[in-house]
Amino acid sequence: MCGIFGVIGHPEASNLTYLGLYALQHRGQESAGIACSDRDVITFHKQMGLVADIFSEDVLSRLQGSMAIGHVRYSTTGSSELKNAQPFVVDFESGSIAVAHNGNLVNAHVLKQELEVGGSIFQSTMDTEVIVHLIARSRRTRIEDRIVDALAQVRGAYSLLFLTRDKLIAVRDPHGIRPMVLGKIKGGHVICSESCALDLIEGELIRDVEPGEMLVIDERGMQSSRPFFPAPAHFCIFEFIYFSRPDSIYGGTNVYEVRKRLGRELARLHPAEADIVVPVPDSGVPAAIGYSEESGLPFEMGFIRNHYVGRTFIEPQQSIRHFGVKIKLNAVRGVVEGKRVVVVDDSIVRGTTGRKIIKMIRAAGAKEIHVRISSPPTAFPCFYGIDTPIRRDLIAATHTLEEINRYLTSDSLGYLTFDSLRACVPGTGKGFCDACFSGEYPVPLEVQESDEQLPLFRGSVRI
Repeated sequence: MCGIFGVIGHPEASNLTYLGLYALQHRGQESAGIACSDRDVITFHKQMGLVADIFSEDVLSRLQGSMAIGHVRYSTTGSSELKNAQPFVVDFESGSIAVAHNGNLVNAHVLKQELEVGGSIFQSTMDTEVIVHLIARSRRTRIEDRIVDALAQVRGAYSLLFLTRDKLIAVRDPHGIRPMVLGKIKGGHVICSESCALDLIEGELIRDVEPGEMLVIDERGMQSSRPFFPAPAHFCIFEFIYFSRPDSIYGGTNVYEVRKRLGRELARLHPAEADIVVPVPDSGVPAAIGYSEESGLPFEMGFIRNHYVGRTFIEPQQSIRHFGVKIKLNAVRGVVEGKRVVVVDDSIVRGTTGRKIIKMIRAAGAKEIHVRISSPPTAFPCFYGIDTPIRRDLIAATHTLEEINRYLTSDSLGYLTFDSLRACVPGTGKGFCDACFSGEYPVPLEVQESDEQLPLFRGSVRI
């Protein structure tokens, strides 16, 4: 669930990339980086942490050039440490190249073993580095041909940005699993994960980068090609449910409106005798508004979210019950006390956080709690760039609806059905990846289902 941003043809490329990453911070909070080219040399800076903490005016002033790419990371393959931060920048016999990747390669572990037998030495534990090695080993002359040669050997999900000294190259995998859009700004081109990044820099959204499309942009303009065998489209449906920012346009559709539609359908499928509708912020808010509008029940902010929680915190020695959840969310007693409450959230994964939330709102005086989830049960792990637990740790894979309800300690529980989800999402005929609900994986896996998130290196840490 990383975020990528690239711009070419603008004198403030690094500043715009910084702003673009700021808008995409929700897609990854582990590390961030920017690589910039002045047509002579690629300079870069990357660090662990949040965008605003990493890039000062002094740092950005050293990133000179009219083209840049940036990355915010949320790890699925490879441990969370600086050596795995992106963009990944290397020098080889054809020059320098930087790469930023959103996605996950399902055959990276096999390719890595083959490359190591051939003499390759890896510097990181990212699947992205496999692509770089394949590019370096290609016998093709032009860099774009080397990239095609490399990507013809990988399988999985990828939205990729490559930066050379004089080109910006974008590629989306043939299934289009991870998002990527094309925009423009003041004579320059922008490519990024979501349209909300264009809004911040006052850019214009042109269109989605198509599945299997390669865009090569340099001083002569932009060239589009489709160098890979065509494949059925499988856009990630969870972008509509949770991942994308609500103000983004995904597949030509406003994400916020889809989430409200999910909430309205949820109210029709699972009405409740209740007094108020309360979202689990922030991702549950649009669906809760839709549920409220359809049911006629008042919408209330029964939880307040602390937006200033860092990656670490110190718990008092005298342990506080549910501390990890309380530091992020707090129930508003004046809103929920004595009320029958519908709690709306986007999904349940392990169920542990949901259980703590329900107990928190009951402790604040709620009389009844009816949980409504604006997606079907998450019963299968994702192998295409989202860090989900292995299947046995997904509560919907091992428990019935009634068992989940008892575990949460809620009075009732209702999910969207698979058919109702599809009916709410426009363009489902184009094809979506819904493997986390259906178990139908569009790209065959090369691991047993019991394996974790396709570990590229044995002993790597999944966060």
